[in-house]
Formats: sequence, C-alpha cells, structure tokens
Amino acid sequence: MEVISIPWRDYPRHLMDNFSQTLCRRLIDSPVDILLQDELNHPSLFQLNRSLSSDAEFKIISIVHHLRSSEDHPNWQNQIYRSVERRYLHSVDGFIYNSKSTRLVVENLIGGEKPSVVAYPAGDRLHPEISEEQIAGRAKQDGPLQLLFLGNVIPRKGLHFLLDALIQIPKDRWYLTVVGSLEMDGYYADKIKRSVIANGFEGVIHFSGPLVEDDLRNVIRSSHLMVVPSSYEGFGIAYLEGMGFGLPAIASTAGGASEIITHGVDGYLLTSENPTLLSGYLSQLIEDRELLTGMSLAAMKRYQCHPTWEDTTSRIRFFLENVLKQKETS
Repeated sequence: MEVISIPWRDYPRHLMDNFSQTLCRRLIDSPVDILLQDELNHPSLFQLNRSLSSDAEFKIISIVHHLRSSEDHPNWQNQIYRSVERRYLHSVDGFIYNSKSTRLVVENLIGGEKPSVVAYPAGDRLHPEISEEQIAGRAKQDGPLQLLFLGNVIPRKGLHFLLDALIQIPKDRWYLTVVGSLEMDGYYADKIKRSVIANGFEGVIHFSGPLVEDDLRNVIRSSHLMVVPSSYEGFGIAYLEGMGFGLPAIASTAGGASEIITHGVDGYLLTSENPTLLSGYLSQLIEDRELLTGMSLAAMKRYQCHPTWEDTTSRIRFFLENVLKQKETS
C-alpha cells in the first residue's frame, strides 16, 4: 500500500491541482491495482481523474464520507461545490459509502449505476469497558448532568446551537466538556469563546482541545450524554463511540445519524435548530434519572450490535476483490 497525501489548502488552490503534471504522473505511475481516493479531495481530482482513466490501468474507488455540497453553505457556493462534485463522482469507477444516507445523496446527484458498498464506520477503537451496573450508577449520581461535545469547533458541528439551548437551563444543573480542536475555524472559535464569557459559562464549560485515546476514554466514561447537534453528518462516529460507554446521543436528522440513533430510545434526533426543543430534552434527562438510565443502557446495546472495524474492513476487502475480478474479466 502506498499513501499519497494532498496538503490541505483553500478550495481554489485545490482546483489548480488538476493541472499539476507532477501529481498526475505520480498517480499514473503508482504500482497499484486499485486507487482509493477520499472524496474530500474531490476539488483536486475532478478533472485529473479523466487523464488517469485514459492512461492508467487501475480502477479508481472513492471513499465518500459526505458531500461538501451537503453542508450549510450559501446557495451560490453550494452550486459551485455541487457542480465540481458531480464531475468528480462521474470520474471514478465505484464507491465506498459510510452510510445509506450518503449513498442516497450521491445517487440523487449522479444515479446509482456504479458498483458500491455501504461499510459503516465502527466505534470500537477506544475498546470501551464498562458494565451495566456502572452505567446505571453513573446515571443516578447526584449533581449536574455531564454533557460531552466531541468534535472540532466549527459551525457545522453546532456548538453555538447547544450554547443557545443551555442558556435556558440553570447553570448548576449541567457541566459541558468540549473535546476537539479550536484551530480549524479561528473566527468561529473566537465567537464561541465570547458567547461563553457573555453568558457567564466560564465555570461550567471546559475546552479540553483534542485528547489522546486514554484521556478521551476517561472523559467519555465520566460523562452522561453526548450532544453534537450538527447541521449535517454523513455518519457520526462520535455518537457511536459514546454509545460504547453507555452515552445516549443527541444529533440532527440531517445525514446519517438516524442510522445510529433511535429517537426516544437511545438518544434524540432534532429536525431543526430549535434551542427550546433541545433545552427540553436536556432538562428531561437532568430531572428524570430513571429515563437517563434506560436510555444509557439502550445506547450500549445499540453499540454492541453495530459492526466492528474488523467487520467493516472485511466488507470493504470483499468489495474490492470483486472490483478486481470484474476488471480481470472485462
């Protein structure tokens, strides 16, 4: 296996990669049977792939997490993103999707003729070890509800929405830990920090930054509830990782989270950015610890029936082997 990295830059510079003879030659000369591409690199490859398809002997398979045009951008921007992504998606030979929702979005854009597989990401990288008794005991602890926001501090993840909901709940009833980078969008992160100060949340919100696995495992184990009300998630692996430790999850219906979370059973799904509704769900779990206990145990059971990373990689391997067989017989 060979890994070819494309440095992260702004969108226009990625578009210019399509005219890079160096990148084109490096890809063409790669001694591979299948070239796997992360769809997030689509602006660098949408035109270049057409050169590869005529000169290279390998198949191109795209790993699709979610489309950029599914995010909450101004309409004129999404029209550009959608046009470029459509051309990119047409330029590859098949797809590995992280959810049925992602597959549906792509098929609505270009049709469903190309070979594909849905291979759900797993949540077992943290190797959760916690008993039902420990989960129940944690849920019934006296004190504030321990909320966990796990994700980079960017607009799409919806931390501003969560803060708007928390304004409506007394500060002695909850504590929020934010795990994720504040460097991805400095303007937005500064706006969040100002909101924290303006609302007097300094003592009840902790920004930990990114955490190594052992520290992340400890934070999740000591939390009660995962709240990441993203405007869109292609899948939402953070929800699943939390469920492994018995954390119910609150997410949005936009994207693939509904393939993980069952509303009212192991979490809640929001159909719109409604702070009052979110505040109501949080208040309900703060006051009703029996309800929290039941949802926490249901979350762990949902995690236990989800594929492991070994299951998922085996599914991908089987799909790629079939792609190679079809190539050899064509």
